[in-house]
Amino acid sequence: MNPKLESSETEQLMEAILALNDKDECCRFFEDICTVHEIQSLAQRWAVAVKLRRGVTYHKIADETGASTATISRVNRCLSYGADGYTLVLDRLGVTKTENGKENAND
Repeated sequence: MNPKLESSETEQLMEAILALNDKDECCRFFEDICTVHEIQSLAQRWAVAVKLRRGVTYHKIADETGASTATISRVNRCLSYGADGYTLVLDRLGVTKTENGKENAND
């Protein structure tokens, strides 16, 4: 874990997230712990990561998600130089780059 994030509180939060069993429990937990805006921001960053993995252009991502180019750039930087958290989950979910950034109907 990034040393800047290391604390007993952060560790307890990660343990709490790992204790969730399904999507319904995740929704309930995050609805309580985050504001609506925070959840929307996290969801937007995830959508950006998926689209970047699929090879979608910054311009199209901005149009489709409403994300700023700064947000898109930050997510892209994390994909390239981050802690590989996005990559880990994208791989596990089978999100792959598609031809010309077109989304796969099965995803």
